[in-house]
Amino acid sequence: MSSENLEKLQQSDAPASTAVHQRDVGKEEAAAQEWKTAALVGRTVTVNKPRQELYAFWRDFNNLARFLENIESVQVKDPRVSHWTVKAPAGQTVQWDAAITEEQPDRLIAWESAPDAQIKHAGRVEFLDAPPGRGTWVRVTLAYEPPAGELGKAIAKLFQKEPKMQARRDLRRFKQLMETGEISTSARCRQQAQT
Repeated sequence: MSSENLEKLQQSDAPASTAVHQRDVGKEEAAAQEWKTAALVGRTVTVNKPRQELYAFWRDFNNLARFLENIESVQVKDPRVSHWTVKAPAGQTVQWDAAITEEQPDRLIAWESAPDAQIKHAGRVEFLDAPPGRGTWVRVTLAYEPPAGELGKAIAKLFQKEPKMQARRDLRRFKQLMETGEISTSARCRQQAQT
């Protein structure tokens, strides 16, 4: 995601996905990436752990399937490139390669999908010191080209696979895992997962 568009999104106190000017930024990002359209996701969570610990856990991509609900696997090809397999609506999966485009140890990981990816996207996760005694702000910003445009977004939402919804749930799961060592689930969810 371009640094100009990222700055525009962060000018508002609202999450990127609800900011008043997000459609304009989405259009600019789509043009910059040469996509038909772009949807934006922005979420932040406060985790009561030091940013160095959170960054190290996230940077080990093998850990991501532990809290990113739709990730089936992440295979690290080299220190900057990884292959992702992700659950999609209607029992399907999608795959892509992603490359790290910027990295600042203990602070930032930015990535972009390969040009031939089934879901084209670019994003970043930032680890920022919260006020003293509050831990770390973990901020995820993502731009993606919805497969099948607005219709594809609506179908993904129907199946609870839409990235805006997923980001909120996944960051909550990350917070739980890092603070307690486990992710709480309801008995109903566990029964559904077993069938």
